Amino acid sequence: MSHDLRLAQRVQRIQPFYVMECAKRADEIARSAVCDPGQGGRHMIYLNIGEPDFGASAAVREAAARFTAAGQVPYTQATGLVALRQRLSDWYRNTQNLSIAPERIVITAGASAALQLACLALFEQGDEVLMPDPSYPCNRHFVAAVDATPVLLPAGSDERFQLTDAQVRAHWTPRSRGVLLASPSNPTGTSIAPEELARIHAFVREQGGVTVVDEIYQSLSYDDRYRRSALALGEDVISINSFSKYFGMTGWRLGWLVLPPSLVPAVEKLAQNLYICPSTIAQKAALANFEPDSLAEFERRREELRRRRDMVVPALNAMGLPVPVLPDGAFYAWADASGTGMGSWDLCMDLMQHAQVALTPGRDFGPALGERFLRLSFASSMDDLREALSRIRVRLAQLQSS
Repeated sequence: MSHDLRLAQRVQRIQPFYVMECAKRADEIARSAVCDPGQGGRHMIYLNIGEPDFGASAAVREAAARFTAAGQVPYTQATGLVALRQRLSDWYRNTQNLSIAPERIVITAGASAALQLACLALFEQGDEVLMPDPSYPCNRHFVAAVDATPVLLPAGSDERFQLTDAQVRAHWTPRSRGVLLASPSNPTGTSIAPEELARIHAFVREQGGVTVVDEIYQSLSYDDRYRRSALALGEDVISINSFSKYFGMTGWRLGWLVLPPSLVPAVEKLAQNLYICPSTIAQKAALANFEPDSLAEFERRREELRRRRDMVVPALNAMGLPVPVLPDGAFYAWADASGTGMGSWDLCMDLMQHAQVALTPGRDFGPALGERFLRLSFASSMDDLREALSRIRVRLAQLQSS
């Protein structure tokens, strides 16, 4: 005889991940007649998921194969391979001119594990964490999962969809514990202005709070003005990063944290208990990312993404889906759908069904702009992007004439 188990209250505070729900719907349509070439259909074009189409480099794949062929795949330290932490330290010095001791770097099972570890170490029930709206949904859900409260502050195009120092000061309360920012941001592809970030961090520091910055797209920046890591502001900044985006290792589930030295033992203790260690295979393979040929390849990929952005954004603007702020990083265009007369959720569902193009409605990213904006990922091939834009243009014209 079955019976319903009681769920913890924290589960009720976490909303569904609508990006993935939309992906399931896109897959359903992709299996239907409208996408069956034998019945006159056409293939679904997926511009809804934040996954680069390049994949891991050949050097990384080859390194993984060599390591696994040797037979032994032991645990590593909970903080990760010493060699990989050193490579990242060298990488910060070479690309950012920053001196980041390898002992401050903790390798994690993706940026998701990095953020979970940071939240567990820093936040607890009763704490409030200030975040911009729009922002990546899982970031606020990690805060909620440790029984703290994410406080979403609406951020419009005038603020580059990022928090301002004035907002943080106005909404800081005795319960405020810190800020969680992302630069460049998912879903907007926009970065926080360096001087604004410096002012926010200075204020938060004065209040005894913590500045956590999601920098997983920081190396996919197209504008030198925004290419400086928040770590330049001081050792007390906590940076979340990932091998998924710039390095293309999405399914390998590998990321890292840069922490103040005093916080490393606490995070190490949590990591030991929660995860034992990140994937040894992924860590060994990731060492190959820092070879000169690999780094040159990643820079070519970044320039290709810039080329795609420079094709996609003007096309969206011209067809009535304006992008109010040019994305200066990542691979997302945050487009205003209000001129179509439809909410972004309904429009995205319509485009999946009638144009066979999957986009992401804004519902995931916060209530302030969720029904007005949608996200297009330009992490797909130029051919797919051109075809998708053509289909969207045709469908919008049909909707306007009906």
